Amino acid sequence: MSKLVAIVGRPNVGKSTLFNRLTGTRAAIVSEHAGTTRDRQYGKCEWTGHEFSLVDTGGWVVNSDDIFEGEIRKQVQVATEEADLILFVVDSKNGVTDLDAEVASILRRQKGVPVVLCANKADNNEDTYGTAEFYSLGLGDPYPISAATGSGTGDLLDTVVSLLGADVQADEGERLPRFAIVGRPNAGKSSLINAFIGEDRHIVTDIAGTTRDSILTRYDKFGFDFYLVDTAGIRKKKKVNEDLEFYSVMRAIRSIENSDVCILLIDATRGIEAQDLNIFQIIQRNSKSLVVAVNKWDLVEDKSPTAVRYFEETVHQRLAPFTDFPVIFTSALTKQRIFRVLETAKAVYQNRRMRVSTSRLNEELLPLIEAYPPPSVKGKFIKIKYCAQIPDTQIPTFVFYANLPQYVKEPYRRFLENKIRERWDFCGTPINVFVRQK
Repeated sequence: MSKLVAIVGRPNVGKSTLFNRLTGTRAAIVSEHAGTTRDRQYGKCEWTGHEFSLVDTGGWVVNSDDIFEGEIRKQVQVATEEADLILFVVDSKNGVTDLDAEVASILRRQKGVPVVLCANKADNNEDTYGTAEFYSLGLGDPYPISAATGSGTGDLLDTVVSLLGADVQADEGERLPRFAIVGRPNAGKSSLINAFIGEDRHIVTDIAGTTRDSILTRYDKFGFDFYLVDTAGIRKKKKVNEDLEFYSVMRAIRSIENSDVCILLIDATRGIEAQDLNIFQIIQRNSKSLVVAVNKWDLVEDKSPTAVRYFEETVHQRLAPFTDFPVIFTSALTKQRIFRVLETAKAVYQNRRMRVSTSRLNEELLPLIEAYPPPSVKGKFIKIKYCAQIPDTQIPTFVFYANLPQYVKEPYRRFLENKIRERWDFCGTPINVFVRQK
């Protein structure tokens, strides 16, 4: 495991900007509004051949009655407890505040964890000279930096690397599959991930829009090893009025684009709605594998096999013509069948990577094509003589070679896809079928 560095501080001092600067990404949403960051956001930073993990946290607020600020404070405390080093970010333009002094008092009591004081927003020499007042916090030398421009971050990283000590080899995490949990607001996405990992990793409230960033969590329990991505709830465009929610939705869509399998969460108490179909279309346009999880099943009164079958048939009908995907009825609250969701997602990912040999493909499909050939067009007969699966493609892709490929229409290509699915288990993953000139 890489060494972990936590970025903490009061709201609006530039923690997310510094996180984006050090990781070289735009993963964390940056806004002038206090309290933008809520959940812990993890990333990787590489400097002079050394690599370590970074965690961005929400603004540390004490003595607050706001539900989000209380939950954010818990997330910050967890991050500082698991960190090997803490970057305490303060605002050089505002100077030392009472909240800075309170946070510094808490950090001084952290046993065995070094703290580096970062005086952010030192955009010019005048701001740099003004950082001397932060010596009063009792945390050593303040490092004047500008997260917005990158000024001073090189010296900061040199110090961080020297304090972390021995280098740790980089994980091969980028090769791990990514399972994105997507759905409408308040469908239970964060609750489901918390149930998976067995801890309150993500803030959960009844307020729609609680999750803003797309949060990456590595799951390596019970023989599994993959990334779970918690996303913001995706609402209709006309209902998205705030800039923060716009960026949250854009990151959720980006998470779908970068995932391998999407777990579409449907609220059992509301059924499948128009926005669920819109999210499914985003998944389909990006050729991602699909598992449908019907959450909050514990709140449904009628759990008879007939009701389950009716609900499942309704989901398949609404998402047609793509109907070859699993539907699982689960509850994040009672943890009912949540392990099956992971097992199914893993199986769907393996289906996505399945390779069928050319000999077996021709042996199974060519007799079927001879018995049910494509319909003739303008008196011309179409003959398919050979087929193969293209290797190293994003999704399973099959090519059929014919004498007149331009006359093979969509219904027959769908027929070929259905026959492939009947003989091989490609459940949950889309398939490409092309007809080319022989």
